[in-house]
Amino acid sequence: MKMKPAEFIALSASTMMLTALGIDIMLPVFGQLREHFGLPPQSTATAQIISFFFMGQVAQIIFGPLSDRFGRLAILRIGFPLYIISGIAAAFAPTLPLMYAARFVAGIGASAVFMTTIAGVRDRFVGDQMARTMSLIFTIFLSTPVFAPFLGIAILSVASWQMVFLTPPLFAVIVFIWSLRLEESLPRDQRNSLQLASLVQSIKKVVGNRTFLRYTGITTVLFTALSSYVASSEHIVGEIYGKPKAFAAIFAGMGLLMSCCTFLNSYLSSRFGARRTIRGLLFVYLTVASLLLLFTILAGNPPDMLIFFIAIALLMSLNLAVEPNSSALAMEPMGHTAGMASAVYGTTFFFIGSALGSVISHLLVKSVFPLVLSYFVIGIITVLLVFSDRAPRDRSSSLKTL
Repeated sequence: MKMKPAEFIALSASTMMLTALGIDIMLPVFGQLREHFGLPPQSTATAQIISFFFMGQVAQIIFGPLSDRFGRLAILRIGFPLYIISGIAAAFAPTLPLMYAARFVAGIGASAVFMTTIAGVRDRFVGDQMARTMSLIFTIFLSTPVFAPFLGIAILSVASWQMVFLTPPLFAVIVFIWSLRLEESLPRDQRNSLQLASLVQSIKKVVGNRTFLRYTGITTVLFTALSSYVASSEHIVGEIYGKPKAFAAIFAGMGLLMSCCTFLNSYLSSRFGARRTIRGLLFVYLTVASLLLLFTILAGNPPDMLIFFIAIALLMSLNLAVEPNSSALAMEPMGHTAGMASAVYGTTFFFIGSALGSVISHLLVKSVFPLVLSYFVIGIITVLLVFSDRAPRDRSSSLKTL
């Protein structure tokens, strides 16, 4: 039986959820990991478990052209085994460097799944319809930060941290089986050649498009903010503020707000169009970041815990609400090079964003000021980028058959 739109959205959200689950469920066990590997409590080395996973997304630049040549399903079915096998390897890694390596490979597997999901959505939807569809997918996908930390704590209460690490690959097995119902979205007569001339032409079309570069840049700097906080959140709550027991509740509360904002974005995109919506969201982002920076300077560092996390929750929620619009606007002009475009897009914002985020995380030993300052700078950059877009009003959207 042919997959209906609702099932496609649910499956797409579940495939993207693998990336979030591979991160969020592990955050509560970082304390046990530091003990297991003999690290001091203030060590930020565990943050690299997240960073290496993100940096594995660099493989999208390879998977993109391959998906344009061989179709989305072939690459999707390479990604799942990589994610599953390396996830199991990370759980039993005898040393931290080997765990980093396994996490990097898991990130490569997640990159194949993530890239083909976005390309598949682009194959089926365009314009504002893609933005609305991505918002719905992200709304489901963002339920993960709500329950994942509590799930990690629950598993840890009856089993070891290794079982927490094994949960994402076990979930991936279920999603992999479900994905076998998915039909190919890229017809054979629309596939690109892997010849050098064809690849160069595809790359030129992608990187030569100002709209693509503008909105990819927006996503990249926003992901810098997101990855730096996610990787450091356990350290900020447990060490800088000294409230380790509050971590799960804070992270879950943020996840709930993120999901609500992403759902709100699907309505705003439908009502006002992707371009007007993203401008409004980024203006609010800069306003909140500016107020947080001012409060931190005036009230001291670290600022009051309640105000800090309310501001961070708002910033992270706006961050995730912007992404469906920026991805839709970046991918809209790409046509049959959606695989290559998705690869460049995903590689850029995941790899560069996580690398920059890792630098910020290293600075958060005893102070949150580097994070607060970076959010303010990121707010300025994104506002300048989005308001430099002189494109005409949002085009009417169209929907292709699933």
